[in-house]
Amino acid sequence: MTSQAPLVLVSNRGPVTFGPGGEIRRGTGGLVTALIGLASHRPVTWVASAMTEEDVAAAQRAQGRPFPVRGPEGDEYRVKLVASDATAYDRFYNIIANPLLWFIQHYLWDLSNAPDIRRNETEAFEFGYNVVNEDLARAVLEEISEIERPIVMVHDYHLYTLPALIRRARPDAFLHHFVHIPWSQSDSWRVLPSMIRREIYDGILSNDIIGFHTRSYRRNFLQCCEDLMELEVDHDRGVVRVGDRDVWVRAYPLPIDARAIRAVAARPRVAELEQELLRRRRDHLILRVDRADLSKNVLRGFSAFDTFLEQHPEFRERVTFIAQLMPSRTDVPEYAEYLERIEAVVAVVNHRHGSPDWMPIQLKLRDDQEEAVAAYKHYDVLMVNAMFDGMNLVAKEGPMVNERAGVSVLSENTGAHEELGEFAISVNPFDIQALSDSLHAALTMPPEERGRRHQGLVSIVTARNPGDWIDEQLADIRAKARDAGAG
Repeated sequence: MTSQAPLVLVSNRGPVTFGPGGEIRRGTGGLVTALIGLASHRPVTWVASAMTEEDVAAAQRAQGRPFPVRGPEGDEYRVKLVASDATAYDRFYNIIANPLLWFIQHYLWDLSNAPDIRRNETEAFEFGYNVVNEDLARAVLEEISEIERPIVMVHDYHLYTLPALIRRARPDAFLHHFVHIPWSQSDSWRVLPSMIRREIYDGILSNDIIGFHTRSYRRNFLQCCEDLMELEVDHDRGVVRVGDRDVWVRAYPLPIDARAIRAVAARPRVAELEQELLRRRRDHLILRVDRADLSKNVLRGFSAFDTFLEQHPEFRERVTFIAQLMPSRTDVPEYAEYLERIEAVVAVVNHRHGSPDWMPIQLKLRDDQEEAVAAYKHYDVLMVNAMFDGMNLVAKEGPMVNERAGVSVLSENTGAHEELGEFAISVNPFDIQALSDSLHAALTMPPEERGRRHQGLVSIVTARNPGDWIDEQLADIRAKARDAGAG
């Protein structure tokens, strides 16, 4: 198997989506950011769900075949969009993938109250989650039908049952699955009925290699295989024995494209946005940039800032907290309610501490990369206090372009903490007082210490690039294939 063997990517979300006027928009989220790096690194066919009516129309025009598309930033992709039944897709996405699996893997369920697994959920798994996985598997199998020993790279929690379908039809295919979110400990998975849980684990264990962002998630997965599936596991080597196959389990921390984020920072609009920010800036700036997701722990971040202003009144009217949040999954009731609670807490903090010419928290509910990067350049403190997070690319992007030796306050439960914790102020995301104290420590830190920490963050972030992340995975694919051939 050579490094240039035919390669097929499959994920729920593709690199682009089509808008009502035919305009092409870049797909959102960290997964797309990671895979765009892979797709630009070598020729691939990218199989993904059709997300909009216009996506469905594009798939129909292509008669179900792959077609070339140029993204808004000039990148070209070979994309195959797959349209699933609308009801099946709704069940797949809004009942099983989000919230059920997402909540399990981020420890978000309040187990005394939810979830209640009823026929609605079990049918959503069978007639929703599995249907979409089958649709995408069928598209992949069509794509590899004339390829000997193809490589299929599967991505994320939406597609856990797909690999088993590929394995049954094409036992010669090499299957690699990267999970972009945390893998939680074994007890959290006991929420699922045993039948569904077994189908998910049988699916993901049909891969040859399974990848995670961190050693911690890798460790959790191996333990789950032992506890829930009673499989033979070699924790030191990261190998699960499944029948007559060895499944490799590896950690591949996702880096950012430092050149790309610096290129955004140099855009004219970013300079205009900087001028507006600097015109309104006080002595200190605290920044967070996130999706308005429950796992991001936004409410506790604002509560910690409230406590900070209460306990350190000398900072009133001298510090502003900018929170740029992208509304997320607003058709899921828990998320719509969370957004309402965020706005309510901001109103309370601003009312309690604000003055006629100073608003402590500036809440910006929008997805604007250039506006975020303008703020990255000028923060004194970057708050990343997620309860649990797959990697968190904001923690890596911010230091890359910051010009003030800003301090990172970083949750110990983010994937990024495994790499960056040494040079950040580490926080327990549930300890509001500790988070408040961390804000004070960051804002009063001597310049020399700020500089040392900032340089440490930059050196780690620039040590690897997306090409390295991809090469590490492709090297393991080649090594695993050699092992299989020798066996």
